Amino acid sequence: MNHDQNFKNLILDYPRQAIEFFAAEEMAVFDGPLRITPVRQEQLKHRLKERHRELDVPLLVEWPSGDKEMILFALEEETQSSRFSIHRLAHYCIDLGEMFQLDRIVPVVIFLNNYRGPTTLSYASDSRIYLQFNFLFCELSVIPWQKFRASSNIVARLNLPNMSYPKGDKVDVYASAMQGLFQLEPAMDKQFKCLDFVDLYSKLEQ
Repeated sequence: MNHDQNFKNLILDYPRQAIEFFAAEEMAVFDGPLRITPVRQEQLKHRLKERHRELDVPLLVEWPSGDKEMILFALEEETQSSRFSIHRLAHYCIDLGEMFQLDRIVPVVIFLNNYRGPTTLSYASDSRIYLQFNFLFCELSVIPWQKFRASSNIVARLNLPNMSYPKGDKVDVYASAMQGLFQLEPAMDKQFKCLDFVDLYSKLEQ
């Protein structure tokens, strides 16, 4: 199963809802209309190919009113938390900052399972810290599904099967995810696309 592609498609289809769910503490201070533009993967490959670094989904957020400076959300999905590298993510963000001449970058990592690694990277001497880096992260498997069972955020609803729930609630979790899909997504083509996402992660046959 290509988890990276599944989440990439989900985020590209619902960029604002993805940021609101996966980076809730940042989006809580945003209000009003936003313009969210996915950074083209072709552009990233051209600029970053020498270093073999590529983000899953970088999203550029702008305010049409010009009230705030643009900000880049660098979202990365990690199927196996043991493979995640904070050093690689720091490189990503430095590269993106240089590429877009931005110092407003929010790294966000989506873990399907628990993450037990470092959340801060620091380079320092005895006298001072020279470089410090940290990131937001979402551990889907530890979120109680009941918290989002009636959410109006479609990304949260579609991810109910990835959250924490008793085995006996599996059918209810699936039903709540499907109900959210049909309530929140009117377009039939996207409904069919998201049906596959819910089916894949619900694993009703297990």
